Amino acid sequence: MKTIKLTYPHELSREQLPETVAAIGFFDGIHRGHQTVIKQAVTEAKHHNMESAVITFYPHPSVVLKNNHQVKYITPLREKQEILEEMEVDRLYLITFDKELSALSPQDFIDHFIIGLHIKHVVAGFDFSYGHKGKGNMEVIGEHSRGEFSHSIVEKVSLHNEKISSTKIRNLLEIGDVEQANVLLGRQLTTSGIVIEGDKRGRKIGYPTANINYDEDALLPKPGIYAVRVTIGDTTYDGLGSLGINPTFTADRKDLSLEVNILDYHNHLYGEELILEWYKFVRDEEKFDNVEKLIEKIKEDESIIREYFSNLV
Repeated sequence: MKTIKLTYPHELSREQLPETVAAIGFFDGIHRGHQTVIKQAVTEAKHHNMESAVITFYPHPSVVLKNNHQVKYITPLREKQEILEEMEVDRLYLITFDKELSALSPQDFIDHFIIGLHIKHVVAGFDFSYGHKGKGNMEVIGEHSRGEFSHSIVEKVSLHNEKISSTKIRNLLEIGDVEQANVLLGRQLTTSGIVIEGDKRGRKIGYPTANINYDEDALLPKPGIYAVRVTIGDTTYDGLGSLGINPTFTADRKDLSLEVNILDYHNHLYGEELILEWYKFVRDEEKFDNVEKLIEKIKEDESIIREYFSNLV
């Protein structure tokens, strides 16, 4: 997959670009609803012997429209790229969302980023909007097409009569319900990062942990203990994930530490990249009166996690 980063105005020549079928949207999480849109574009492109594309934006519009409002992403940019490549998307148009872009009229947006990119067919969700204050939408996109492209609208994708949305997934992660979030995502929530040196307390109490330097843009579930799986190279292990401030040892820490005790793994990992998949919330983070009580609780956690994975189909 080819990634093309664009700002307004871009200088690409329409005549030098392939005829393309594009899915357009922000697609944070690339959940089951997003996947329906993207898969339709990929299928349509193959059917017409064209290239497929995803047109998306960075940063999230609210960062610009709400004066530097901070946004964490269910799928940070690198992970989004990896998922789209797995979905056989040919090219990713990554448009910088800034104040100049937000001021474009709907027609100017279409002229520049659809017609100007040689898009011959657009696929989007029913609620996609474009142009200044979102005044352009899928009901009027045909009026802005100048006869240069056709379009398909993907209706609401629901589960149990409720729309699958990034907002719903965010709400689930906020309460630690990674199991239901994974159902809506259609895959496991994933966090990756390089193992860095930590405080080495886990090794002293018999539960060595890998401290993961994760992407600061990544949206993580609420602090607590989780059943996770960890991929190191080509091998995947069960693990006990801990996200929090380690209150038994640190009283005034504010930044969250992500650590994992990889079950039945005993090698050093400093400098290695780990891919962590979230499976189940086990309990909230707790402060213990002494290390012995902490060790006792971790043993309980390990037992719960081993049983969970042994029963997982």
